[in-house]
Amino acid sequence: MFLLSSLLLFCAAGVAGASECILEGNDEVRVADIVDGDTLLLDDGREVRLTGIQAPKLPLGRANFKTWPLAPEARDALAEIVMGKRATLQYGGENIDRHGRVLAHIFIERAGTEPVWAQQEMLRRGLARVYTFRDNRACSEELLAAEKSARAEGLGIWNNDYYDIRNAVNIDELSRLVGRFELVEGKVVSAALFRDRLYLNFGEDYRQDFTVTVTGRDVKLFKAEEPWTSFLDDAEGTNASALAGEYVRVRGWVDRYNGPEIEVTHPEQIEFP
Repeated sequence: MFLLSSLLLFCAAGVAGASECILEGNDEVRVADIVDGDTLLLDDGREVRLTGIQAPKLPLGRANFKTWPLAPEARDALAEIVMGKRATLQYGGENIDRHGRVLAHIFIERAGTEPVWAQQEMLRRGLARVYTFRDNRACSEELLAAEKSARAEGLGIWNNDYYDIRNAVNIDELSRLVGRFELVEGKVVSAALFRDRLYLNFGEDYRQDFTVTVTGRDVKLFKAEEPWTSFLDDAEGTNASALAGEYVRVRGWVDRYNGPEIEVTHPEQIEFP
C-alpha cells in the first residue's frame, strides 16, 4: 500500500466527500510510446490509461472526430514527462477498463528526489482536467488542487474558451454542448430526493433549465460522506431542500433530459468552490 505524503503538498478546499489518497501496488515499468495526453504504451505491450485525468483528445482514427484544442501539446507534454523512463504504476480502484487498458497512476523515478506523479504534473501544466469515476476516485483532492492552481494561472487549456467553466443559467450554450465533458457552475435553486433519485435544479423550470441528477444506487455514496450525509440521510430526504442556495461546480458529460443535464455518479464530481 502506498500513501501519498510528502509528494502531495496541497488539498483542494471545498471538495465534497473526496476519497483518501491511498494507492496500492508497485508495478515497475518502462514507457515505450505515447498515444495521447492521458494514454501511453509500455514496453511489455500493455496500454495504460492515466486514471483521474482527461487530457484534450486526438481523433486516433475515429471518423468525424475533431481534434480538441491543445491535444498535440498535451501528448507532447506527457512524452516529455514519461517517455523512455523508468516508472511505477499504482492503483486506486478498478485497474482494467472495458477496453482492456490498465487504469493506473504513474510515477516517474528521479534520482535524489521525489518521483514525478504524471497525472498531477499534467494538471499543473494546465493540459488536463480532473476526471474520476465511481470505481476509481482515489486522490481526487490532490488532483483537484493541481487543476485549481493551473486554472488560477490561466495555463494551457484554462486560456482557451473551449474549456471554459460554463454558467448553469446559460441554457442555450449548455444545449449546444450536449455530448461534451464540461465543468458547470451555478447556484442550486431547488433540490429534492424523490424515489431515491437526487435532483439539483438550477432554474425555476426543471423541464427546461439545467439539472444535475444522481441515481438511487449512487445516492448511497453521497449519503456516506459529508456534507451530503447532513443533506440526505433523514428518512424522507427532506433535508435535501437545504441544498437550495448552495453554489456548486459540477463536472461530467452534458446530456439532455427535458433541459440540459449532467448525471453524476460520485461526490467528487461536485465541488463547493
